[in-house]
Amino acid sequence: MRLISKFICILIISLILNSCALLKNNKEYKSKKNSRKSKIAENSNQKLSLVNNEEKKYTSFQRAESYIKTYSSVAKSEMNKYGIPASITLAQGLLESGIGIGYLAKNANNHFGIKCHKNWKGDRIYYDDDEKGECFRVYINPLESYYDHSIFLKNRIRYAFLFELKSNDYEGWAKGLKKAGYATDPKYSIKLINLIERYNLSRFDKLSLRRSNLTKDEKKNFRLIIHQVEKGDTLFSISRKYNIDIKDLIDQNNIRNETIYIGQNISIRVKE
Repeated sequence: MRLISKFICILIISLILNSCALLKNNKEYKSKKNSRKSKIAENSNQKLSLVNNEEKKYTSFQRAESYIKTYSSVAKSEMNKYGIPASITLAQGLLESGIGIGYLAKNANNHFGIKCHKNWKGDRIYYDDDEKGECFRVYINPLESYYDHSIFLKNRIRYAFLFELKSNDYEGWAKGLKKAGYATDPKYSIKLINLIERYNLSRFDKLSLRRSNLTKDEKKNFRLIIHQVEKGDTLFSISRKYNIDIKDLIDQNNIRNETIYIGQNISIRVKE
């Protein structure tokens, strides 16, 4: 009987010890699990912080300057074709695209906030603007957006009076665009004029006026393309690819210290 009692006591003690061990292991497991979660969260926050820091690395002024360098050539080219001030095109591009990083610019290559309208047969994207879920045009690349912007203004009767203005009258164009209803923002013309004067965009109107002496036949012999810099690209390789002089490549894009970077858009004027 005593042996049985002893055996039962030992069994109970053993069960108690095992239970304690299990509780301890469970606490350690939870502690490690929480620690892992904490590390994962910390790593995620660090990565997010790195992304945010990368975004913050460039000021809005630097982003705007980069945008202007990228698209000034096509804005000037469109001015020579249609008579729309290059300064107006660039200012609208800056404003409507959020300096190239707005939702429509990044997801639809739409730099001018042009909506679908009835006759649009291309791809489309839906976005909340003046109303919820409005239809906007989608382009293959930003250049297509610039081309369509010129055609959009040129082919609509409500903008016809603008083409009677001088192509360097950016104030008249800015006020006229607001009057014609391009945007609902009551300060739209003021914002355009402020952008033009802040970044001295009118300088591109003057350059365009000088180049407008080209004959129609000479203009037809050239087209403007955008080359996006890829890994391994150099100014020499790009110049060879498009048969253009390196100096012209640098001058056309205001490249400093002969330095280019992956993802950079380079405007190139090439012969047909």
